[in-house]
Amino acid sequence: MRELGPSQARLLRAWSQGVGGDRRATSVPAVLERCLAVQAQDLRAAALGLRARGSGLTEADVHLALGAEHSLVRGWFMRGTLYLVPAGDAGWLRELLAPQLLRRSERRYRELGLGPAELALGERVITEALAGGPLTRDELAARMTEAGLNASGQVPFHLVRRSALLGTACFGPIQEDGSATYVLADDWLPASAGPTGADAVGELLHRYLAAHGPATAADFATWSGLGLPAVRPAWKELLKGGLIEPCRVGDLDAYALPADASEGLEPVGDVRLLPAYDNYLLGFTDRRLSVEPEHERAVWSGGGQISPTIVVDGLVRGVWRRDRTRAVALEPFDAGLGGVAADALDAELRDISRFLAA
Repeated sequence: MRELGPSQARLLRAWSQGVGGDRRATSVPAVLERCLAVQAQDLRAAALGLRARGSGLTEADVHLALGAEHSLVRGWFMRGTLYLVPAGDAGWLRELLAPQLLRRSERRYRELGLGPAELALGERVITEALAGGPLTRDELAARMTEAGLNASGQVPFHLVRRSALLGTACFGPIQEDGSATYVLADDWLPASAGPTGADAVGELLHRYLAAHGPATAADFATWSGLGLPAVRPAWKELLKGGLIEPCRVGDLDAYALPADASEGLEPVGDVRLLPAYDNYLLGFTDRRLSVEPEHERAVWSGGGQISPTIVVDGLVRGVWRRDRTRAVALEPFDAGLGGVAADALDAELRDISRFLAA
């Protein structure tokens, strides 16, 4: 069993996530392939998360990958939350995760007056409408109304989301004004076979640990939304097969990481400005490795908000924000930011401006 102190575990976790150890990929698909998925309720924040893990990328590159290149896709995956994932993984991820999400949505459908007839009509309207090309949710809502559906309130959202979970529709290109569009999944996503059943759980777990390790089974069960009963057999199989190895962090031995994980990482003052809702803060149940307890309130300010953070060698050293003039304001927890070099911080600040302006 590998023995790790908290500092070593933090450095390794930052390295796994691509936010430490100068581990930057040079294309949007390569970044996403390495970190598996990026939470994307806020698409700009998701794009900035890709920037922090890449080199020379622009926001336009992210939109291109989501649009003409079809190399990544936005959708409802882990826990029913919006994520960016590689387009080639969208199919098997949906098949693994969607059945549970659809079951959990049944009560909400009934509350909205969506019985079997209304759900079937909504699915048919969406399928027929998208056969003509990308449409926004408002445009789909208008088609629903024309077909006799009550498309008020949250009805259009839930019908579109259901269609995506069924594999009929998916997010398509982003319009010039930033509006999301939807397309037929068969026209947009690559036809690729993926793992199913228990193999799919094992694949997702292995890739999660490659992008988040060291982590626990509980971390993965919570992040994925699959729950511990579904996760424990996959955890045991990966350990048995030697694909992951157990490790102890401090006095806790419930962790694991990929068998080929890096060793001997040293703090080098690697600074990253991570966006709001970043994976590095959302992928774990225990936050202590990345955020010291006295600073949690500054990061998780309440109401579901998660602040953009200043991370140095995997440890959150402050928060930041963009003001109305689009200037970046830094709010470090200590004046020296743990001794980070001023030129490294300046490079991150310049890179954010470059990324958004290009």
